Amino acid sequence: EVQLVESGGGLVQPGGSLRLSCTASGFTFSVYAMGWVRRAPGKGLEWVSAIDRIGGSTNYADSVKGRFTTSRDNAENTLYLQMNSLKPEDTAVYYCIKKRRVLYYDNYDVVNEYDYWGQGTQVTISS
Repeated sequence: EVQLVESGGGLVQPGGSLRLSCTASGFTFSVYAMGWVRRAPGKGLEWVSAIDRIGGSTNYADSVKGRFTTSRDNAENTLYLQMNSLKPEDTAVYYCIKKRRVLYYDNYDVVNEYDYWGQGTQVTISS
């Protein structure tokens, strides 16, 4: 059974940092690209970032580019999202997502190309 478990969310002041983690199990983590999406209160789903299966390529939404960094540790089956210079508009539930097709990285910003989600972790940016 595929499982994705996010952690690391919390309440942070504007300008602060958080590091989210996503621990994966039930599949061969190292052969799938992964990503992060978020859902802000009252808004739709927003793709945030993606990383290829070995961590050699990463891509980001314009709204987070330069502030967020995605990485992975295939030995630990863990995906990370380092979030710096956080803004109130980053407030959302963050989900890690698994690419549907093995070895495939194209269309990394298309949410329908991912087939499993975690339960999400709440990130709140407020003073």
